[in-house]
Amino acid sequence: MTGNKRDWLMFTGWLLIGACYLLGLLSILSIGIFILPITMVGTVALATRRDTQRGLPGLVSSASLPLFLLTYLNRHGPGTHCAISANGGSDCTEGLLDPWPLLAGGLLFLVAGVALFQLLRRRPVIGPAPGRSR
Repeated sequence: MTGNKRDWLMFTGWLLIGACYLLGLLSILSIGIFILPITMVGTVALATRRDTQRGLPGLVSSASLPLFLLTYLNRHGPGTHCAISANGGSDCTEGLLDPWPLLAGGLLFLVAGVALFQLLRRRPVIGPAPGRSR
């Protein structure tokens, strides 16, 4: 596998690990207790790899995923949204947030993580020269 693909896989791996930590912490009283141990195993699996540091900006981008979820859930906001149900009644949801600031925040975190990732990819990895040990 080429270095470019490996770097992007590491970025994606850390992005998913960070998103799982956020999901686990936000839902700690329900399913979070089951998500966190799996996430910890994934963290150990990624952290033991030699080239893991290049993908760490994925943790910055992982903060965008909950914001994108909140944007989707509040897509009819701000305020109250009513929909007519199949049986002729109506179903109203109150207290919806304005989705635009949530979307802007999510995009900011996503772009910041990708920009940091691209910046770090252009720098050489600091470590011993090939064939030499410390």
